Amino acid sequence: QVQLVESGGGLVQAGGSLRLSCAASGRTFSTYAMTWFRRAPGKEREFVAAISSGGGRTYYVDSVKGRFTISRDNARNTVYLQMNSLKTEDTAVYYCATGSRLFGDRAPSSYDYWGQGTQVTVSS
Repeated sequence: QVQLVESGGGLVQAGGSLRLSCAASGRTFSTYAMTWFRRAPGKEREFVAAISSGGGRTYYVDSVKGRFTISRDNARNTVYLQMNSLKTEDTAVYYCATGSRLFGDRAPSSYDYWGQGTQVTVSS
């Protein structure tokens, strides 16, 4: 079992920055890849970024490349999502997830473990 708890969401103006955190517990954190998803109002859950277990490999959806950075601190059992140059279309509930068999799998149904989500609202 893995427990995931996100934090760091909030209200920010367009062009601003936020850093999300996801704290994990329950299994050896350094052995599994981590992924961020988001769900915008009225839309399906969307893959955002993934990072390998050791942090050496990352993968992003095209819409956030160059603006978002995923990272992890295995000593702290935490994965981060640094979000810069935020746009109103980034408004969503952001979730961290793990448990897929394929790194960077974009299908939410592939993931066994989810956090409760943290709201990010970007105002114009």
